[in-house]
Amino acid sequence: MALLNFDAKKCNLCGFCIKKCPFDALSMLASGIDVNEKCRMCGVCVRTCPEGAIRFEQKAGEVDKSKWNDILVFCEVEKGEAHKVVFELIGEAKRLAKVKGYNVNVVIVGEEGLEKIANELLEYGVSKVYIYEHKAFKGFRADNYADALADCISSTKPSVVLIGATAIGRSIAPRLSTRFHTGLTADCTKLEMRENSDLVQIRPAFGGNIMAQILISNSRPQFATVRYKVMENAKKVEKPFGEIIKCEVSEDLVKSRIFVEKIEEISKEKTIEEEDVLVVCGRGVKNKSELDLIYELANLLGGQVAFTRPMVEAGFGTSDKQIGLSGRTVKPKLMITIGVSGAIQFSACIKGSECVVAINSDKNAPIFKNANYCVVEDFNNVIPKLIERIKRGGEA
Repeated sequence: MALLNFDAKKCNLCGFCIKKCPFDALSMLASGIDVNEKCRMCGVCVRTCPEGAIRFEQKAGEVDKSKWNDILVFCEVEKGEAHKVVFELIGEAKRLAKVKGYNVNVVIVGEEGLEKIANELLEYGVSKVYIYEHKAFKGFRADNYADALADCISSTKPSVVLIGATAIGRSIAPRLSTRFHTGLTADCTKLEMRENSDLVQIRPAFGGNIMAQILISNSRPQFATVRYKVMENAKKVEKPFGEIIKCEVSEDLVKSRIFVEKIEEISKEKTIEEEDVLVVCGRGVKNKSELDLIYELANLLGGQVAFTRPMVEAGFGTSDKQIGLSGRTVKPKLMITIGVSGAIQFSACIKGSECVVAINSDKNAPIFKNANYCVVEDFNNVIPKLIERIKRGGEA
């Protein structure tokens, strides 16, 4: 196994790693310890070696890319349901897979009830859903989740692994890319597949001023985390054809060095990515009284207030409410922009909005090119009247 390396100076051939391997992938030969094709890169031998003589290692140019095929999507489970980002990942994976004729597969890790989620995913045209189900997976623990995913990746050898850029995704993806000594591009906003199976991973860089194109040419798999609400959702197929594969989960595979003392559910505030109505503040908003007016409008519409980057930097809003390449990508049903100029870093992240109403006193503001309705006026002359009419029952 090219990815597993034994340090001859440290290894005393005690055989402890052979005993602990849950897949019988290690054996003692006259030449030393041998690794066979059963190795799943689960990391048990690396963690348990008393001499610290085993490590993962992959040198650039060593991987035969023809042996790494298909696209694997990680399905995050949230409150017993698939996180919505997985449907975007499946849709994007199916688009990319057409270039090479790849299959799209999904892996789920969790405590119980995963078969129901797997059946739902099959409706979107995935070929295989791998299930790693065990009581030890209750509550997210990055180390044993990474072990389960590494097991799946090692056995299936996907060319590409797509993970949602959520809190869990951002925690687990770097662990996996480090383990396989390959690359990871975080927070991708666009992906393209080349004929040679290299994935072009596009993401904002230098504060959103440029769009960097990143490739992982000499190693596999290619890891990428993808922002939520950036890609199009997968569509259901008329005749699902995939299969569910329940993977063996040993006690050694699920061992964790993280001890969970208590799990307490906290109330989750709706993020701006999930919001149907957004009122966005730009640099045209100058003071707190004007901001209070905008908050009143958002509350009346049942939505949230969001901000451009300059407004966050000026202290008017927080980064979790920022729209733009260095912030969040949104797809609301209704967006009202107030005093927003519409720079490309902002406009690139609102393209999926159903209806954009732009209010700006500058008739040449770029935002008007992306708006469905354009109001060339000082918003102080517009918003109070709009609030008044909404309070009266929306007669106008």
